[in-house]
Amino acid sequence: MQSSTYAAVKGNAAFAFQRRSFFSNLVSRSATTTTGIRFKPLHSSAWKAMGAKLARAENGIHSLSSVKARSGGGGGDEEEAMPLRSEGKSSGTVLPFVGVACLGAILFGYHLGVVNGALEYLAKDLGIADNAVLQGWIVSALLAGATVGSFTGGALADKFGRTRTFQLDAIPLAVGAFLCATAQSVQTMIVGRLLAGVGIGISSAIVPLYISEISPTEIRGALGSVNQLFICIGILAALIAGLPLAANPLWWRTMFGVAVIPSVLLAIGMGFSPESPRWLVQQGKLTQAEKAIKTLYGKEKVVELVRDLSNSGQGTSEPEAGWFDLFSRRYWKVVSVGAALFLFQQLAGINAVVYYSTSVFRSAGIESDVAASALVGASNVFGTAVASSLMDKMGRKSLLLTSFGGMALSMLLLSLSFTWKALAAYSGTLAVVGTVLYVLSFSLGAGPVPALLLPEIFASRIRAKAVALSLGMHWISNFVIGLYFLSVVTKFGISSVYLGFAGVCVLAVMYIAGNVVETKGRSLEEIELALTSGA
Repeated sequence: MQSSTYAAVKGNAAFAFQRRSFFSNLVSRSATTTTGIRFKPLHSSAWKAMGAKLARAENGIHSLSSVKARSGGGGGDEEEAMPLRSEGKSSGTVLPFVGVACLGAILFGYHLGVVNGALEYLAKDLGIADNAVLQGWIVSALLAGATVGSFTGGALADKFGRTRTFQLDAIPLAVGAFLCATAQSVQTMIVGRLLAGVGIGISSAIVPLYISEISPTEIRGALGSVNQLFICIGILAALIAGLPLAANPLWWRTMFGVAVIPSVLLAIGMGFSPESPRWLVQQGKLTQAEKAIKTLYGKEKVVELVRDLSNSGQGTSEPEAGWFDLFSRRYWKVVSVGAALFLFQQLAGINAVVYYSTSVFRSAGIESDVAASALVGASNVFGTAVASSLMDKMGRKSLLLTSFGGMALSMLLLSLSFTWKALAAYSGTLAVVGTVLYVLSFSLGAGPVPALLLPEIFASRIRAKAVALSLGMHWISNFVIGLYFLSVVTKFGISSVYLGFAGVCVLAVMYIAGNVVETKGRSLEEIELALTSGA
């Protein structure tokens, strides 16, 4: 990082920023969770609604979105989802393989969260306790690697398939964790974090991609949102893993080392998981596609689904899309929507809220960092669970509009709590309320929806690379914000910055209202046509 970023803070403030900079990443993925307190159970109605959807997957309401090329000049990229429903109980199942894929989400959250508690102790052990810049690079190396990994993941998924890419992804995840755990120098530590970042960057692209391609249409939204819940679980695991640090300062090595275990389990699990039938048919591997369909949806669906996928024209008329195809007139509008959603997600201020959450809570008399993280995390987990239950009811667009609208109001409240003299007596309380409402609003839509929505709006020919490009924008913007955020706050003041974020949220509402189409219950062809026509 540039030294000017850290010149803005002195002493403990500089160190506090470094310890909290990781939160900008984990909350930006709607992923913050907590430890150290007991959470009240989530509303039973939310869990029952989600549970009912998941139960239908086991009870035979299975379907596969088949892809149907338009005749004529469409080129085979506009798709139609054709849900196929079983009359009775299906002999196939999807849930175990979604669970295996979500090991990637757990590792995503764990690698983001593990440095929070460990940074102070590893800095002392490696002799950089007084070097805020090197501590910053240990944190930020993960982001740099994730940017590379997110772009790489799309190409790997297209070339080797989804399950093989998961297995390849386990290599940097495991090696990176091992290097961090055994590092005797800051250089080795940074290399380990960089490799782990490459791994979570790939995971961020292929976990939602794989889940969307194997999930039954009726529960695609619920299963896609489960990805976010598993990220929360990963961060929770990282926070719990840090509890012994006070008694054993060298425990930080164990914290990094245990991440090798789920990496190995991911590689092994994907060896037994079916490949995406869509990708197999695209590659002309019909025999393997039949086997995958039998595993996922039952043997009674094999003939029907293979016929539909084969007749759809996937992989028969056009070569694989290249990176430059994403910027062609044919695809650019839909690709720009994906990139814009992640840019709005990052530019809407999630980093700022979390950077300052601890100081905000202290102003209200909450001195415990654990309690502050718990309050933020509980809001995030609760919001994500509610979003999972509403995704297939309210729809993706409605949740995005509600989310960004709530974030705008929360940012306005936060800004006023710092500057409006009439509210001075209540400033601490209002700041806490604004922070919690903001995180809750974020987790309802801006956090979980983009990663779910993108595989739905992208045509099959460009899906993997377009998802990777959009997530690359996420990681790049995340890195830049982490690099320059404190300098901007020092120059303009946090209240003005919050007000600017409120403006970004309003712009996001306007953009989503005019450019994002609802995908709930709509065929892929309807989605593509709506985006093309600007509906």
